[in-house]
Amino acid sequence: MHDKLLRAQAIFAADFRGMSVGQATTLRNELRKANVEYKVVKNTLLEIASKGTDKEGLNPFYKGPTAIALSYDDPVAAAKVLSKFSKDATVPFKLKAGVLTGKTIDVADIQALADLPSREVLLARMLGSMMAPTTNFVRVLAAVPGGFVRALDQIRAQKEGN
Repeated sequence: MHDKLLRAQAIFAADFRGMSVGQATTLRNELRKANVEYKVVKNTLLEIASKGTDKEGLNPFYKGPTAIALSYDDPVAAAKVLSKFSKDATVPFKLKAGVLTGKTIDVADIQALADLPSREVLLARMLGSMMAPTTNFVRVLAAVPGGFVRALDQIRAQKEGN
């Protein structure tokens, strides 16, 4: 468990009290699709395993039945699945807190993380922002000869008219 906590980019703790086996299986399958590991672990084991990691900030939240979701790749995808599942009124599933790259985050932060676009969309936006200056520069360079040609054409038209 200590090694898993070290490798995880993000970890989310939740209270799963009252969930049926079917609901837990559904959640586990949804998280697996997002490459997230979902485990029910004893609180004392989590406290011991988190020693020496950046996940120690969750120790105060290890009270009552605790399930953890370990995200190794994309924390946004994990937050989206967990947030959607906790909003479902028929499921007694409550997020407690999380740790993202060493910082403890509360439920509101997890919701804000879930509202972010996917990693691919963010990368596409960043690439578009990076390409915009280059594209605009090329347009300006292309406009200079075009303007020159139009000016010459107008001078020619004036001379033919006189």
